[in-house]
Amino acid sequence: MAERAVNHELRERFAGAAERAVLLRPGDDPAIEPGQLMVRVFVEVSDEQGLAAWQEAHQTAMREFRRELSLRLPSARLLEFTFDEPGAPRITLPDDGSLAAEQMSGREIVTRALSLLRANYVFPDQAERAAAAVEARLEAGEYDDLDEITLTERLTSHLQEVTADKHLRVRFGEGPGPGPGPEKPGPEKPPDREKMRQMGRLDNFGIRQVERLDGNVGYLDVRRVAIPANAGPAIAAAMELVAGTYALIIDLRHNGGGSPDGVVFWCSYLFDGEPTHLNDIFRADTGETRQFWALPYVPGTRYTDRPVYVLTSGRTFSGGEDFGYTLQALGRATVIGETTGGGAHPTRPFPISPAVHIGIPFARSVNPVTGTNWQGTGVVPDVAVPADQALDVAYARALEHVVGLDDVPPPIADEAREALAAVTATE
Repeated sequence: MAERAVNHELRERFAGAAERAVLLRPGDDPAIEPGQLMVRVFVEVSDEQGLAAWQEAHQTAMREFRRELSLRLPSARLLEFTFDEPGAPRITLPDDGSLAAEQMSGREIVTRALSLLRANYVFPDQAERAAAAVEARLEAGEYDDLDEITLTERLTSHLQEVTADKHLRVRFGEGPGPGPGPEKPGPEKPPDREKMRQMGRLDNFGIRQVERLDGNVGYLDVRRVAIPANAGPAIAAAMELVAGTYALIIDLRHNGGGSPDGVVFWCSYLFDGEPTHLNDIFRADTGETRQFWALPYVPGTRYTDRPVYVLTSGRTFSGGEDFGYTLQALGRATVIGETTGGGAHPTRPFPISPAVHIGIPFARSVNPVTGTNWQGTGVVPDVAVPADQALDVAYARALEHVVGLDDVPPPIADEAREALAAVTATE
């Protein structure tokens, strides 16, 4: 993530005049001391004379890039510009210390993270235990002389060791502001909806694949759960394309999460429009519980009275788990695959410094059927099989359903029998 962020900044500053940046750690280069990082930038020249000319043309951008590194990745004390040839000369821009007052030490980052944790974590008792454990490590010097990447990894590991909460993470990058809450009162800045839609279209709002499989079985590969305010038309279109199928497979094996409202939107297509209580989310900071119900209206055609199979893996997480857990609890889908990651707590990012932010779960899901959620346990499949076998198992079950129907046109019935023979032959 850090190297991607550095390369994004590189592209912004040099507009294609620099090829790429690599992030080096102690042991990668003898000049890098413990607790430091080096950013090495490769530029599009082929000799020392070309490098000197490139430096002359880009002095302002080089200084600005150095300043940005000092603010956003303070441990990157060393910055080099060179070209990709063995023994190529290097232009070195070390951190001159002029921004030291604006840089947070590792100790300050940890202290700030614990303050935010205590103020915002959904379980105050766990927050206190985790903070106390980290403070003991802090006094023992376990976070001294670490670069931001190592620090965030270590601090995340120690917090999760106490809480077993995979949503609780300290990450590189400032992250967006947390909106209103104990640490940041005031009106929440409205999202740039059109920009979000444009970005969402780049991956089709997480809808990776929509297909009619042989035997008239629908297949949806959903990689993330986008908010319906942006993704509604795409979700409606996907559901319309499978509306005429006899069974539906929803593949969440690569779904890392998303919006609770998105889960509601997807699930609403699978119910008949009657009031159906899907989920609750309790917020610790306000004491409020928000109920989530299936929508009485959805654009397009609902998918009811036909079997639904949900595929899961160990990578399925957060909103993807909400999707599968909700349908399973209501008896609307059969879950096939692996137990999921086990993250049920809605999370908000809180900036610590320009270099680091912490994602803190501020609420918890409560399923109205089970009275609990999938935190720590994951969604346990109805049919446990390795993730790479889940599609074949679900497809076979769907085809068995189609073959058993009385009103299937002969061409589709033949297609289903042939497909079933083929898929069972490979098991």
